[in-house]
Amino acid sequence: MPGIHTQKTIYDPPSPSDGKRILVMRFWPRGVKKSTLHLDRWVKELGTESSLIKKWKAGKIEWKEFAREYRKTLRENKTFLVELAEEAKKGTLSLLCSCKEEKHCHRYLLKKAIEALLNKR
Repeated sequence: MPGIHTQKTIYDPPSPSDGKRILVMRFWPRGVKKSTLHLDRWVKELGTESSLIKKWKAGKIEWKEFAREYRKTLRENKTFLVELAEEAKKGTLSLLCSCKEEKHCHRYLLKKAIEALLNKR
C-alpha cells in the first residue's frame, strides 16, 4: 500500500513493499556495511541531533520535549522535508533508522510532518 512507512529499522531486510528506502540518521548505523544496506537515499539532516538523542535515551527529557526539539530540527531543514513530501507523492517511502520502537522515534514525527505538508497542498 502506498504511503510513508516507519515500522522497519535499518536491520530489517528490504522488501518490494518498502518503496524508496530512506535512511534518516545523522550518523551511519553501527555494524552495518554500506554495501549491504539497500538504500535509495540518506538524509542525515533529518536525523536526530546527537545531543537530543543522548538526553532522550538517558531519561533526562520526556517524549513531549524530545518531539518539540526535533520539530525545531525539521523547521531548520524544511528543504529536505519538502523534498521527501514530493517523493511521497510519487510512491511509497520507508523511513529507516535504528530505533525499534516506532511511536517513540523521530521517524514517527517525521512521517507526521511530511503528511502535514502533503495535506496543505
